[in-house]
Amino acid sequence: MAEIMVFLTQYGYIALFILLALGILGIPVPDETLIATFGGMIAQGHFHFAGALVVTFLGSMTGMMISYTLGRKVGKPLLERYGKWIRITPSRLASTEAWFKRYGSWSILLGYFVPGLRHLSSYMAGISKVPVSRYLLYAAAGALLFCTTFLLIGHAVGYHWNEVAAAMERSTLRIGVIVIALIAIASAVIVWWRKR
Repeated sequence: MAEIMVFLTQYGYIALFILLALGILGIPVPDETLIATFGGMIAQGHFHFAGALVVTFLGSMTGMMISYTLGRKVGKPLLERYGKWIRITPSRLASTEAWFKRYGSWSILLGYFVPGLRHLSSYMAGISKVPVSRYLLYAAAGALLFCTTFLLIGHAVGYHWNEVAAAMERSTLRIGVIVIALIAIASAVIVWWRKR
């Protein structure tokens, strides 16, 4: 995290944009911690909230659109050819696509808050050929909610962002598990309700 802080301090908004785009693509960058840290730097007067919100939104959307495009252009043939090495059989791929076509829009929106899911949901949206307009709507809504939430958290704690960043890194997995459980429960309730 120290290297990231140096990069943010030296290059500001450009560093934030690049790191977020790479983080959404799957490069191991702690996106939540990064945004919250930048929120703390805003509270200290180093940057402006509106500019940071625009940059974090654009960085997130850039990463999401690259993942979506990769999934749409090369995702399915790549998984059909090499998926067996990671236990993705054609039948599993087909069932995942069917599930994603039915419920995937919500995983795009809520997936921002679940490490791993935000990286996978864009790729699966591309593989499943989710229409670009629908994908953009859910991805943009999720990105705006995600970026605003973590910038506000960072801004609220201000000078104590170092301690909060360390706590967030420790609790990210727990938060992800809780969000996945809530999505699974909501999906089960929706399926049950529709069957009735």
